[in-house]
Amino acid sequence: MPRYALKIEYHGARFVGWQRQKDLPSVQGTIEAALARIEPGDHTIAAAGRTDAGVHGLGQVAHCDMAREWDPFRLSEALNYHLKPDPVAIVAAAPVADNWHARFSAVERQYLFRILMRRAPVTLDKGRVWQVSRELDVDAMQKGADMLIGKHDFTTFRSVICQADSPVKTLDELRVENVDGDCGPEVHFHVRARSFLHNQVRSFVGTLEHVGRGSWTPEDVRAALQARDRAACGTVCPPHGLYLARVGYEGDPFG
Repeated sequence: MPRYALKIEYHGARFVGWQRQKDLPSVQGTIEAALARIEPGDHTIAAAGRTDAGVHGLGQVAHCDMAREWDPFRLSEALNYHLKPDPVAIVAAAPVADNWHARFSAVERQYLFRILMRRAPVTLDKGRVWQVSRELDVDAMQKGADMLIGKHDFTTFRSVICQADSPVKTLDELRVENVDGDCGPEVHFHVRARSFLHNQVRSFVGTLEHVGRGSWTPEDVRAALQARDRAACGTVCPPHGLYLARVGYEGDPFG
């Protein structure tokens, strides 16, 4: 059975998350239903990461097995036709080896988190940013973020329902920057690692927001990390500012 990699974009607001759930709208279930429209039968796809409810995809990657050979462009076009009107799009499709796996072949994952700093209600970006009403100190947040880079026990920043075997992960990048957004000043968090714990990025951002508004110091972030205690974590921020931005592979199937 020919295997194809799919690069996927989606707005997560109307979904319970990536993972298929009975009688509830999920990104996985929506794509599998579209696959069944172009090749009748049961389809199961696997993704690079299982995003939570409300989290968006800019560069999510999944793979699917088809009964026949497809031109990649025609496959993406056919799927996009049957995905309407759901907020899911196949940005690209590419043939891959039978043993290629969207999750296990990945060598890194990159997330983006957006905070919009303004008092007026969000309209155009509603559901796509976390809004705060005050200006945040980006330099202080970066100093706090620097405490987290490297290999650590991230128990403090791990959800209590996380199913990972170990809380030890290596964080390769946590970069904080000011951005002039179309709807106002934003803070963007760029986070990169081979793999992540459940709610790890949202725990980072919520904690660093405390630093940005001055209720924590950068050294408080170090203390929270060293506590290895979930109770030491700052507030976990909402999901709607989070995007799975890119998944990296040894050989990019999409060129």
